[in-house]
Amino acid sequence: MSRRIAAKHKIDRRLGVNLWGSAKSPINERNYAPGQHGVNRKKPTDYGIQLLAKQKLKGYYGNLNERQFRRVYQKASKMKGDTSQNIIALLERRLDAVVYRMKFASTVFASRQLINHGHIIVNGKQVNIPSYLVNEGDIIEIREKSKSNTVIIEAIQSTERDIPIYMEVDFKALKGKFINIPKLEDVPYPVVMEPNIVIEYYSR
Repeated sequence: MSRRIAAKHKIDRRLGVNLWGSAKSPINERNYAPGQHGVNRKKPTDYGIQLLAKQKLKGYYGNLNERQFRRVYQKASKMKGDTSQNIIALLERRLDAVVYRMKFASTVFASRQLINHGHIIVNGKQVNIPSYLVNEGDIIEIREKSKSNTVIIEAIQSTERDIPIYMEVDFKALKGKFINIPKLEDVPYPVVMEPNIVIEYYSR
């Protein structure tokens, strides 16, 4: 098992949910936290509920560090409109999330690695920054030299996920288009995400 997949499964166990909806997630068989005291039946506090909501959303997008995630919240709070919707919009616009959604990578962690290694082209230019924000109408593709990459081929052949309605992908050309910025209800999360509770966490 690769370190990337092991880390992904560790996050599932810690949060007690199958965060990415994977058939191989250990939470499918052991629906409790890891460790000697994994089974905890205490009623969660308001803080505990807020923390879990934040950890789920932060973990889903490749386990962003606290500074990165707080920056997303701060930027979303300064934008016009609903802050909870703005948070989702910013997270879904991240290039690592877009590459994952387009099924060019099997996990967000693998997506980040592809971007770091220069395999991704945005509007004809190579981009190696996972946090790069994609705009409506942007074209994302696999660079020509990387189209035979087995990691990418295996990812697009997976039947675990579908392409969301706010993107379109040509798997033959290994090219996709980010059609529009999604709302929370448009995003195919395998578990319930509560960005409104994340806002409560940061507003304490």
